[in-house]
Amino acid sequence: MSTAAARFLDAAGSITRNLRHRGLIQTALRKYESARDRRKAAFHDWESARQAAAETKWEAINHLDEHLVSFADKLESRGTKVHWCGNGIEARDLIRDIIRDAGAKCVVKSKAMTAEEIHLNEALEKDGFEVVESDLGEFIVQLRKEPPYHIVFPAMHLTRDEISDLFEKELGSAPTREPEELTMIARRALRRKYVTADVGITGANFAIAETGMVSITENEGNARLTAALPRTMITLLGIEKVLPRMEDLALFLPMLATAGAGQAITGYNTLYSGPRQPGESDGPTEWHVVLLDNRRTELLADPEQRDALHCIRCGACLNVCPIFKNVGGHTYGTTYSGPVGSVITPHLRGLQDWKHLSGSSSLCGACTEACPVRIDLHHHLLQNRRNAASEKPSTLERLTWRLHAFLMNSPSLYHLAKECGRVFEPLRKATEGTVLDPVRSWTTTRTLPPVAPVSFKEWWRERR
Repeated sequence: MSTAAARFLDAAGSITRNLRHRGLIQTALRKYESARDRRKAAFHDWESARQAAAETKWEAINHLDEHLVSFADKLESRGTKVHWCGNGIEARDLIRDIIRDAGAKCVVKSKAMTAEEIHLNEALEKDGFEVVESDLGEFIVQLRKEPPYHIVFPAMHLTRDEISDLFEKELGSAPTREPEELTMIARRALRRKYVTADVGITGANFAIAETGMVSITENEGNARLTAALPRTMITLLGIEKVLPRMEDLALFLPMLATAGAGQAITGYNTLYSGPRQPGESDGPTEWHVVLLDNRRTELLADPEQRDALHCIRCGACLNVCPIFKNVGGHTYGTTYSGPVGSVITPHLRGLQDWKHLSGSSSLCGACTEACPVRIDLHHHLLQNRRNAASEKPSTLERLTWRLHAFLMNSPSLYHLAKECGRVFEPLRKATEGTVLDPVRSWTTTRTLPPVAPVSFKEWWRERR
């Protein structure tokens, strides 16, 4: 079986050669950047807002134990059942048991990256449950049997023609290129599922410790229907989603909308505080909140990279990353792609198996500049590289660097290597691009600069 690194390199090579695919993604992200910059200008001081958000998340994460207990206690006081799960297996088993106890056959689900993280859909479908994604983008990629392409825009890699063909094949609809018609086709299919579903599963954007409320933000209203119509509601969220106070939403909701989609505010922002109370006409009769650790506390214990837990999953770092723009979301082979995924995936899934993601970066720093909560992303990528090398050093790399150091510290050997480079330069050029090229791994994708005919020291000596 190939490794995650080998699959990444293979997929990256395939996508970067697909100019049509790259053009679609880069066009979409240019439009996003234009919209985002207009919305940032509406803030009185965007940089001060970023600093305030970073400080709020710092407080939340560094007092996570207190805030989580407060959040859970307040939810339970209103009849919500709160569950603590250490890993994905525990969470999947728990949710499966809840669905079985509810006597459910059909489950409708709104957008939840934590569910993607623990592969919840696959587990439930394997046990015979029908699981239907209600977010339009998630619904589209579910029909295609592929994972989301992007944290915020799951189907951004598809054209309207491809979506029309998909709906014609899977839903029996008539061909159309009109976005509104495509939306209505999906809406008609999904409305029937809302009515017949026994259980609704949601994610969460924020968890408010002060009031014991879950905040869900969306643009389609599907999460509201997922939460309101089925008699049993399950909310799955990572423990890092906590905010200390209700008033923090006044900053985080517009910031999430601006950084994530270039909007002033997202279309639907809903707070959930418990199951249906006496005298209320709608809402679930039973609500389960599942708090997922899944190695987040291990990251919390790392003072150097702890701020990666500040992430609000806006996707801004993906949208500005030159690597993501060229290799696309599916290439990463994991739930969280782009810079933030390259930082946290080695923590969540194993450093040695996923260290290649931290190496797949230009370290330009655009991600850090775009992050609304000021996560030091590009430095964390360097720290992951260092940690991977120190944990399991490569004998070849170690030997190479020692040889390099020895050469650079010996003027006579350095001069000899330079002269050899000049002598063999014509031979290297003659074999460039062929199997005989000694630096073929470099020259297949870029040009190797020629050895200078005269070094600076030689030029300076002659000049004087």
